[in-house]
Amino acid sequence: MLSINRRHALGLLSAAAGSIVLPRMSFSQAVRPSVTIAVQKITNNNTLDVWNEQSNVGERVFFPNFWEGLILRDWMGNQGPVPGLATEWKRIDDKTLELKLRQGVKFHNGDEMTAEDVAFSFSRERIFGNTEPKGGKTIFEADNKPTTVKELPATVPGVARRLWPALAGVEVVDKYTVRFHNATPDVTLEGRLYSMGSQITNRRAWDEAKSYAEWARKPVTTGPYMVGEYKPDVSLTLVAFDEYWGGRPPLQQIRFVEVPEVASRVNGLLSGEYDFACDLPPDQISAIQSVSGLEVQSSTIWNHRVSVFNTENPILANPLVRRAMTHAIDRQAIVEALWAGKTVVPAGLQFDSFKTSGMFVDGWAAPQFDPELAKKLLKDAGYKGDAIPYRLLNNYYTNQTANAQIMIEMWKQVGLNVEIQMKENWAQIHDPQGVKGVRDWSASNTINDPITPLVVQFGPNGEVQQKKDWTNDEVNKLSVVLETSTDRAQRQKAIARMLEICEREDPVYQVLHQNAVFTGMKSSLKWKAAPAFAMDFRASNWNA
Repeated sequence: MLSINRRHALGLLSAAAGSIVLPRMSFSQAVRPSVTIAVQKITNNNTLDVWNEQSNVGERVFFPNFWEGLILRDWMGNQGPVPGLATEWKRIDDKTLELKLRQGVKFHNGDEMTAEDVAFSFSRERIFGNTEPKGGKTIFEADNKPTTVKELPATVPGVARRLWPALAGVEVVDKYTVRFHNATPDVTLEGRLYSMGSQITNRRAWDEAKSYAEWARKPVTTGPYMVGEYKPDVSLTLVAFDEYWGGRPPLQQIRFVEVPEVASRVNGLLSGEYDFACDLPPDQISAIQSVSGLEVQSSTIWNHRVSVFNTENPILANPLVRRAMTHAIDRQAIVEALWAGKTVVPAGLQFDSFKTSGMFVDGWAAPQFDPELAKKLLKDAGYKGDAIPYRLLNNYYTNQTANAQIMIEMWKQVGLNVEIQMKENWAQIHDPQGVKGVRDWSASNTINDPITPLVVQFGPNGEVQQKKDWTNDEVNKLSVVLETSTDRAQRQKAIARMLEICEREDPVYQVLHQNAVFTGMKSSLKWKAAPAFAMDFRASNWNA
């Protein structure tokens, strides 16, 4: 019996072309091997723009093989910051961060990376559009509609201000030195630089592209692999970039293929068609482990599964109904039934890594499973049994459909009438037409601070507010405190109050469980899974 390699995320540390298909797994010294990876989804928006594809599936295909930032995330270690395209950095003051760039780094088109490319990567043209560096104000898609094919999609400026609410600009000090100037103090500037979105692209490639869509299908970056061929909803082929600053990549080609059904991914792995099968539920482990030459690697990751409520729904506008929904769910039963106990119910929307920065709220927990309290809350709300729609994707998340069916029954037990509406994609989930109710989502910690995910995902420019699912004036004011205050005690007080509002008084979400990933693979590959969605195919993790 093969053992499952389990890796657990540790606390983050703070920081001062062609489509040639090569034979898979040819291990001769003359030819590098290539691998085929079966995934549930490649991208949601049919682009490879790290700002447009802010998703779990995007993390898998982008990092650390394609997109790179000035500061990198230690994907195979403690998830903390490590030097990347910058070799060192220092604070000038509470608003300013200076970084020294790594010299001699080549883009996939042969250009050397300079300070000009870095400044462009954080410019109005590239990400911010006409938005201003001021937090606390929600930016909607309707305010940023493109008027030419070269302009940014309507969602990108709002996403950029989600991560960089007060970035005023990047100063080019010299060819290899830049300074990030923030309009307000921010203790998380370094962390924002290794979050998803803060990666560097080539200015010339952007200028030469005829349209944003053309550029976004094949961005020119600095990673160890570059785009060979991208077929949206079908496959993505990354090919080795041998001028990579970190050394020659170990693989000739990485091919991600979109295989929505779990059974098809498992069968393809068993038959040898795929070298890796991702997004597997725990009940598939034994079938894979029983086959000689195959194994499953697993890990809990810095991502929590949540349900999101839409308060434009007249039933859910009453917080008592939303509170009842949170108390009707037996989270531990879900963990045992669907995850075989291989994950945990977290302390609300918190991560253990927050303890390393003193921002973990001790004594906080997810809402207690209390059916009698749920019934009382529904009675007090005057709920009459009207249907609440639940827009659902078919297993975009592992075990998603089964999880939804279990919750439907738990809600039914306390008198809630929740009805599943199956949808094909995220556009249909967010479609403003019709009545919304409940939807699935996940929330990630990326910078060792509760800004991610509470402010970034649920604050004034979080997707929830930009999509008009929910808003709360006090939360928005507290978000600004977290973004601008340098007083730890004040920030601790703000996050504690935000948890009270978002999970108790005016619920915007309910936390279900910490997420976990299970990856089936050929044992002969000598590759290690990261405690993340990302898959590391750099030389340091091949033949590991």
